[in-house]
Amino acid sequence: MQIAIVEDNRLLLENLRLLLDGETGISVVGAFLSGEEALSELAACSPDVMLVDLDLPGISGIELIKRVKAKSPAIDSMAYTIFEDRETVFSAIKAGASGYILKGSSPRELVESLNNLYNGGAPMSPKIARKVIMEFQEGPVASENGLLSQREKEIVKGIEQGLTYKNIAEKLHISPHTVHTHIKNIYEKLQAKDRPEAISKARRKGII
Repeated sequence: MQIAIVEDNRLLLENLRLLLDGETGISVVGAFLSGEEALSELAACSPDVMLVDLDLPGISGIELIKRVKAKSPAIDSMAYTIFEDRETVFSAIKAGASGYILKGSSPRELVESLNNLYNGGAPMSPKIARKVIMEFQEGPVASENGLLSQREKEIVKGIEQGLTYKNIAEKLHISPHTVHTHIKNIYEKLQAKDRPEAISKARRKGII
């Protein structure tokens, strides 16, 4: 298995290169400090697997994975990061990552995950795998159980359309204060902190 590593921390990059090059059956054919450097050299080193830090300067790891997937779909990408929030996890997977391993995993876990990926698997740190499973379990259930009332759904649609509280109040023939109260409840039910997050979660749950 030929591996390319993309990591902006020079010391970690070197440690990863030494670790993986010392494994039987693994050869590190590229070690890059940025996404730009990786893109310019990938064709020359022809890796089977790319291990990518997501928090890169310049081109992000997610953007790098997306570009490599479009240009060289045969290269499998594994996200290697400290980020475990939902948005980052799913953005990386949608971009084309076939694996997602958290930094802090043991060297043995990393090596086994890379071998798993190379052999057709989709390895994920247990914490990440649980998030993915919960996403599929909770999304449809929340929607089916009527997470939001009919009035709240109407208000979320108004928010999606870019309407102000006053606009929504006039459209629904209620007071701006009532709209504000509904929006506060909507944020709590969706566990959203602002309008963009509320809209994103409402879409994901099939509410709008």
